[in-house]
Amino acid sequence: MDMRWWTRVRCRAGAAGEAGMTTAEYAVGTLAACALAAVLYKVVTSGAVSAALQALIEKGLHAAF
Repeated sequence: MDMRWWTRVRCRAGAAGEAGMTTAEYAVGTLAACALAAVLYKVVTSGAVSAALQALIEKGLHAAF
C-alpha cells in the first residue's frame, strides 16, 4: 500500500472522530450557564438580599437633593 493513501485515511478518520466535540462543548457550556443563572436567581430572590436591595432603593428615594 501507498503511504500517502494511509495518511489520507488516518486524517479523515481523525477529523470524523472529533466532529461532535464542538457540539458537546457547547452543551456543557450551556448547562453550566443555566446552573449559574439558577444559583444567581436563588441568591437574588432570597430574603436577605431582597431586603438589602429594598432598603437601598428606599434610601435612594428618600435622599435629600
